[in-house]
Amino acid sequence: MMAASASTIKEWKTEKYVDQKQKNWPNIGKHILAQYDEDSVIVYQAFCPEIADYATTNQRFGGPKFSFTRMSWIKTNFLWMMYRCGWASKPNQEHVLAIWIKRDGFDEILSKAYTPGTQKQANVSKDDVLVRLQWDPDHTPDGTKEQRRAIQLGLKGEILKKYATEYILKIEDITPFVLSKRPLLTEKKMQHLIVAQERVYPVQDDRTAELIGVDKI
Repeated sequence: MMAASASTIKEWKTEKYVDQKQKNWPNIGKHILAQYDEDSVIVYQAFCPEIADYATTNQRFGGPKFSFTRMSWIKTNFLWMMYRCGWASKPNQEHVLAIWIKRDGFDEILSKAYTPGTQKQANVSKDDVLVRLQWDPDHTPDGTKEQRRAIQLGLKGEILKKYATEYILKIEDITPFVLSKRPLLTEKKMQHLIVAQERVYPVQDDRTAELIGVDKI
């Protein structure tokens, strides 16, 4: 009997926003909120229909519209992705993809992530930076700024190629889910809002944790 492939056993999990905010998510600090298990981490990207269709059909990135010469940004935090793409309403971001990648691949991405400040401190040239790190204010579902910071990772060069073609375990277009939640983005209805299930991702390598400046709980 053949073993199930990674794509058939990975399921996107959801949970009430208010429950997670109250029980699982820190209010302040730099934290990686993500959905993950022992061997995978979900990241999010939003694209035009052509890139999204190619990705879901082929379970990798490529095709005429996807560029391997430009930096491509990934986010682990569903609500940060929603803020950036306007809940799939912005041009060329009409399709939101949940992308399962290998956990060791994600850890490799983190280990190469530099802000302009840490890049200068490490005396690393701009051309040698394959992963650009940004800690941006996280946001509530209606776009209000949080004190907590969310991670955003820009990939280029060899690490982008690895991400797009080697690290991926599964790609799922979650746009129908995203669109169905737009009517709940008011204060009265937000108590019923369901979003991606996430918890704080543990950065286990001390060097990486120091490099990216993640806070401990």
